[in-house]
Amino acid sequence: MCLCRPPPGAAAPAAERAYAHVKELVLTDSLSGGTMVSEGDIAAQLSMSRTPVREAFLRLESEGWLRLYPKRGALVVPVAAGEAQSVVDARLLLEVHAVEALRHRDDRERLEERLRASIEQQRAALDRGDIDAYAEHDTEFHLTIVAAGGNPLLTSFYVTLRERQRRMVARSLWRDEGRARAFVTQHEHLAAAVGAGAVAEFKVALRRHLDHAHLPERAAAAVDAR
Repeated sequence: MCLCRPPPGAAAPAAERAYAHVKELVLTDSLSGGTMVSEGDIAAQLSMSRTPVREAFLRLESEGWLRLYPKRGALVVPVAAGEAQSVVDARLLLEVHAVEALRHRDDRERLEERLRASIEQQRAALDRGDIDAYAEHDTEFHLTIVAAGGNPLLTSFYVTLRERQRRMVARSLWRDEGRARAFVTQHEHLAAAVGAGAVAEFKVALRRHLDHAHLPERAAAAVDAR
């Protein structure tokens, strides 16, 4: 996501507004993978000409979110086969490493406190029926864990995964509040393991949590095998 912002009180350029709008639709799964979208549709939604929308589409294509087809529109690129597994594996490594790095009890307790504050925000979002806000808080919950490890290089790498994570969370929830509340309960378990310094327990719980959230087929297979 672009970090450039217009000065306070200034309107964002039309192309930037179109870019942010379409990307938000993709990341929240309002435009699902495989969907075709036209410049005209977006221009009408934003009450602007097609020219800035075309610029936005080109930028989104360069980032891998859209695939352009002349005179037909743009295809929202689906999540690639194996991408979910790759992201889950990367997240597991980074988050477990961060918890392992917390050598002092005070550091673990401070992190647990921040995680529990995030959990309350997640619940509040679900109570008001805002799944998109929940997804944002979910992403921040896990980023907080990685950042607590104190390794800026790993945190920076994790940040590059945030958009992919956000899209995956939106897809995995399928607007299902019941599943989201189950994930909040799993977050509580993770927070408790952090506070207790129980790294092995945290790793097992995190793997289960990520599998349930992003790899439902694998999670179901694990249940059937028991």
